[in-house]
Amino acid sequence: MAQEFHQDCLELAARRIREGRVDRRTVLGALAALGLAPLGGRDAAAQGTRELVMVNWGGVANQGFQNFYGEPFMRTNAGWRVVQDSSGPSAGRIKGMVDSGRVTWDLCDSSASSSRVLASQNAVRTIDYGIVQKSDSIDPGFVLEHGAAPYSFSSVLAYDSSKFPTAPASWADFWDLRRFPGTRLLRRDALATLDAAQMALGKDPANLYPIDLRAALGKIREIRRNSVYWNNGSESEQFMRTGEAVMGMIWHTRATVLERETNGRIKFTWAQGLLQAGIFVIPRNNPGGEMAQRLLASMLANPEPQVELLKFLGNGPTNPRAAALVPQDFRRVNPTDPGNARQQVVLNGTWWGDNYTQANADMLDIVTG
Repeated sequence: MAQEFHQDCLELAARRIREGRVDRRTVLGALAALGLAPLGGRDAAAQGTRELVMVNWGGVANQGFQNFYGEPFMRTNAGWRVVQDSSGPSAGRIKGMVDSGRVTWDLCDSSASSSRVLASQNAVRTIDYGIVQKSDSIDPGFVLEHGAAPYSFSSVLAYDSSKFPTAPASWADFWDLRRFPGTRLLRRDALATLDAAQMALGKDPANLYPIDLRAALGKIREIRRNSVYWNNGSESEQFMRTGEAVMGMIWHTRATVLERETNGRIKFTWAQGLLQAGIFVIPRNNPGGEMAQRLLASMLANPEPQVELLKFLGNGPTNPRAAALVPQDFRRVNPTDPGNARQQVVLNGTWWGDNYTQANADMLDIVTG
């Protein structure tokens, strides 16, 4: 199974600590903005206190979330405390918990497409936009009926600039093996990949959806024998670093690392990038009830921790007030910087929620056949 972006964030954070690029405390604070903290001990002795449980994917973070978001939230919500569970909020686990009638989670790191699937299964709550403010988000694609996004990320076109006298600037260039010869790199997953294929076919990025699956899958088939495929972020970086691929679709966080560590030999462009929402969902019948909506609202409303997350891990802020707070040196690598965002397409999580299972199965049949 292909690694998800939020899992790769944790891997990058651990690497930064090992390399001494940033101290552990700093990374914990940055991870907190994403809600990526491991299991936090529950204080059973906290009498008269109710808990909100956020579920994430674990990793190097410890008490970051409590310090960065939990403590401020609790200061303004007497009688409530926030704890973390790092056991991994997959869609299957969320649905299984709801079906069992024993829900113990309140807020889960998910995705736009998963929120749609879970909603169709009556497994998640509708977001109360009387509490969560849509005005705290830069785009409607980040405030969905059944989930909202406090962070973002992008799938971008990265390339080895030493191989091409003219830089590729579109997915049509990516598919043009004559003008830009060499092995291509794609994620072993249909999401974002078929969106790029659709643009390579000439579809207006402003009207990308619905994707013509037959045509987009045919475009994947065109370059199948000239492509390699990655399952996780570190693998995508390695393919580009070693030259096994000269051009690839990878997450912007990995592209940023490659550009820095190769002294600009490997570059990337925001043009026609797929900007994606880091969606959180609330399981149906969550024990914290409405307070989970208030915790999610606080995550979207405060731009400062979102900027810290960008500075240390590269995840894009989603609060419109955040852009003005981003230091100049980080604007180039911010997917939601206005200049960068204008060049991209916000991935339609609703469409993908309705079509992912079959589209991904069909793509895997092509790339593994």
